Amino acid sequence: MKQMTSAEAREAFLSFFEEMGHKRVASSSLVPGNDPTLLFTNAGMVQFKDVFLGTDNRPYKRATTAQKCMRVSGKHNDLEEVGPSPRHHTFFEMLGNFSFGDYFKREAIRFAYDLLTMVYELPKERLIFTVHDSDDEAHDIWVNEIGADPSQVYRLGDKDNFWQMADVGPCGPTSEIHFDLHPERGPEEFDPDSSRWIEIWNLVFMQFNQDETGARHPLPAPGVDTGMGFERIVSVLQNKDVNYETDLFMPIIRRTQELAGQTDAARDASIVPYRVIADHVRAATFLIADGVTPGNTGRNYITRMVLRRAARFGRKLGFTDPFMAEVAEVVIEEMGGHYTELEEKREAIRRAITQEEERFGRTLDRGLSELEGMLDQLEAEGKKQLSGALAFFLYSTLGLPLELTRDVAGERGFTIDEAGYYAEMEQHAIASGGGKAMGEIARQEAYSEVLAALKADGLLGDAGVIHNPYGPLSVEGRVLAIMRDGQRVEAAITGERVAVVLPQTPFYVEAGGQVSDTGTIRRQGEGARWEIDVEDTQRPVAGLVVHIGEVVEGTPHVGDLACASVDATRRWDIMRNHTATHLLHSRLRAVLGPHVQQAGSLVAPDRLRFDFSHGAALTPAELSEVAAQVNEAILANMPVAPMIKALEAARAEGAMALFGEKYGEEVRTITVGEQTHRFSYELCGGTHVSQTAEIGPFIITSEESVAAGVRRIEAVTGRGALALMRERFELLHSIASALETTPAQIHRRLRTLNEVLQSSQKEVERLRRQLARAQFERLLAEHVEQVDGVRVVSAHVEVASMAVLREMGDWFRDRVEGGVMVLGTVTDDRPQLLAAVTDDLVKRGIKAGDLVKQVAQVVGGGGGGRPQLATAGGRDAGKLDEALAQVAGLVRQALK
Repeated sequence: MKQMTSAEAREAFLSFFEEMGHKRVASSSLVPGNDPTLLFTNAGMVQFKDVFLGTDNRPYKRATTAQKCMRVSGKHNDLEEVGPSPRHHTFFEMLGNFSFGDYFKREAIRFAYDLLTMVYELPKERLIFTVHDSDDEAHDIWVNEIGADPSQVYRLGDKDNFWQMADVGPCGPTSEIHFDLHPERGPEEFDPDSSRWIEIWNLVFMQFNQDETGARHPLPAPGVDTGMGFERIVSVLQNKDVNYETDLFMPIIRRTQELAGQTDAARDASIVPYRVIADHVRAATFLIADGVTPGNTGRNYITRMVLRRAARFGRKLGFTDPFMAEVAEVVIEEMGGHYTELEEKREAIRRAITQEEERFGRTLDRGLSELEGMLDQLEAEGKKQLSGALAFFLYSTLGLPLELTRDVAGERGFTIDEAGYYAEMEQHAIASGGGKAMGEIARQEAYSEVLAALKADGLLGDAGVIHNPYGPLSVEGRVLAIMRDGQRVEAAITGERVAVVLPQTPFYVEAGGQVSDTGTIRRQGEGARWEIDVEDTQRPVAGLVVHIGEVVEGTPHVGDLACASVDATRRWDIMRNHTATHLLHSRLRAVLGPHVQQAGSLVAPDRLRFDFSHGAALTPAELSEVAAQVNEAILANMPVAPMIKALEAARAEGAMALFGEKYGEEVRTITVGEQTHRFSYELCGGTHVSQTAEIGPFIITSEESVAAGVRRIEAVTGRGALALMRERFELLHSIASALETTPAQIHRRLRTLNEVLQSSQKEVERLRRQLARAQFERLLAEHVEQVDGVRVVSAHVEVASMAVLREMGDWFRDRVEGGVMVLGTVTDDRPQLLAAVTDDLVKRGIKAGDLVKQVAQVVGGGGGGRPQLATAGGRDAGKLDEALAQVAGLVRQALK
């Protein structure tokens, strides 16, 4: 049996079928395209379903794939087995080969047998073959054509040897191949349910399409769909009884072990949590890469559920802080080479996983404590089933998925009334007003209707929501409205995305370049607690402010007393950056001139961005002066004062206004400095510090052009600036250490090293020319071929660059009369060619450009140049010697 890594096994499969005339087709997404019958892609043939049905055509009749699959819903739900079972997984890969009306049973069986016995080198005597009890043709092929011992071929019924993807769709009889894991046990009757044998390949002979009534109709063209469980064949090739012990999972498990700080013995003693985390993080990584982020319904719920189940098992290993993004990093590193979308979506994957862990972490311990208390009570009462109402309460208030509740209850010998759970969920949907969780919040018309209704009910005055982002960062008030999926609802549950209306709010709404505040809304007073993470604040219509976010705990209801709190740390970061933007504007005008006008801005917590009119890039001296003057203004600790004034009065006093912005008759102004000696004076509705010293350090990070006559500066302040300084300081010390000097001496050390480097490069170049010259002399001495009186040299040489080849061409033309030389070399895996022709032969019609062009065609390239000297490049370095071998014949042909 051949030992292979998982990557080698996957490539061996795909390469084998490519050699057998199959088209290698990339895996489709885990989200099936245009197939409402499936939650996820669960088999390799899903992307070819329409081809088997005859409603789609492909430019090939044979295909092979390594397909991403998920089985965590409906008839293929393996979730409860993941962890305890050595071979069950949520996410898995399916290797397959397919025939669309091309070959059928005979070829499919032959391909499978040859791959297993000749490529993977599995012992023939350890293989078992099963066929449908009615399939005499397949049985005959195995016994009489393949030569399998009849005692190794078994006939089984529909349960084992008839396949269908779903309740409707393509289906047909199968032939399965099993592997004997324990031949040392001696002769034993084959049992497909025994752990001694493992099914490694299922050959489906697609003959029928099953309709909604269960009737089976012949397909337009019979086909073949085979599926080899990748995790299983890897376990066989790596001689492991447990899939989790292969190289598909052990790197993930080892990383989890490192993060948990456990020994190998401790890991092996609590292996189930390691397996669950490895499987579920792997699944979530692929799901998020395919756009299925954690959510509350459908596919998104599955991502949320596997992450939360993994988090709960993480608690068993001692994890209390987010850790799964680091585990996912291993999945990306190990599998990103084949599934490149993992590399492309790396940051999105890490961010989504960590965010979900943080949200669930707030309520996980409380939820588990509540559940344990419920189970203790049941135990005291002598009962063994948790009611659906209690299970739904845990989900709706604390975010515990049913699957997680089932796990915990099952560990203690309890069951769940799942029918009751789903009835409670349906009742919630009816009582709260219906609609889909995680849907679009609402249209503008819907918001207008809400505002009108709240005013008519006397819950809001004529001015609407009281919006005061300049006062306290927390205010209390009753929940006036909750919107979900464009509809008003009376309540929401954990995990649902909602828009909440309060009578007043301290949250800033995005305007004037400043981003919206984020924060929380929490239940106040008596009653079950709940919390909403506010991710955005919007003003969809005049007079209405809505807080958009996700319910992370409990069940908020309309009428509940709540406290809305702005994220104070984030607000302070924004205020520092906003006031710094005003200082930057002022100093740009002072340094560059009064022509500088604001052309746009972004004030975010992590940085500020300022666009302004100016016709040239700022010089280093100008940038340094601007930054210095801004920092001087900060250190001066000048007052920052807001004031409401008439627009005309403010303009008359010289207040700067943003071009194109609409202002009312009264405006808010921000003055930096004393009223009698203003350092900066602008119209602005944003939030600011009260003294410039509160800004902290100011650092310009970039300056660039964004349009004709418009420049952009980005900068950081406060905590962002301190973090940048710390990072740069650490980098400086790291560089100094690597250079074996002090930070103060880095410049001198680099100058010395640069001088040494330049000297070494000159010496290397001299030696390269010397070696090239020696090669050239050997060519003239040993590789000159006479072709009809013309001296011809063609050779593959080892040189560093095309420049050296050109120099060798000049040497040849200086030394040789009546000669042609074509040289080739490989640089960065690409072939390069040079042709040189002496002047007398140019007059006879031999041109270097024509010659090198013809030679380059062999290596898949082209080129040209002067008649005396020409160059070319190509793509296939492996054919360079073949190309050079044609030179003499081409010269002979040119002389005719």
